[in-house]
Amino acid sequence: MAERFEELSEKHTAFIQEQHIFFVGTAAPEGLVNVSPKGMDSFRVLDKRQVAWLNLTGSGNETAAHLLESSRMTVMFCSFERQPMILRLYGNARAIHLGDKDWKNFSSLFPASLAARQIFVLDLSLVQTSCGYGVPFLEWKGERPTLKKWEEAHDLSQIKEYWREKNTLSLDDKYTGIFGDE
Repeated sequence: MAERFEELSEKHTAFIQEQHIFFVGTAAPEGLVNVSPKGMDSFRVLDKRQVAWLNLTGSGNETAAHLLESSRMTVMFCSFERQPMILRLYGNARAIHLGDKDWKNFSSLFPASLAARQIFVLDLSLVQTSCGYGVPFLEWKGERPTLKKWEEAHDLSQIKEYWREKNTLSLDDKYTGIFGDE
């Protein structure tokens, strides 16, 4: 049975900390809806009504573009082991970019990474759990080393050039704000 909560409980936070993957959903008022899988040590519960996640370099940057037009975001965790459960976090988010004044404060919550391009802070309006009976069992084997190897092979100027080429515009040609007001 689905249950609704106004804020995260200790049980919810413990569940989040046990998961190895989460999914982020965003959409601008028009255009494509985006759902992205995220992993690594990139999610933090800040308090009962606020969470943050570190967005590492990828082939696209849809979430950042969407938030410039609509702050709505959903984050979903689901258990692939033991007790079935799905946990969704609904709310409004903002992006913090590398050059923003809040970057240092929030980035200190995560492992240092040259591949870090944004931190998203989500203010929760609803927490929902549901059964997850249809979610399959999957075995955790570990993190993929690919992004870390890519990061180690580049310096910050090369990574920023990649951002200029691949992360400045969304699939709908919407600006992502990755370089602030440059």
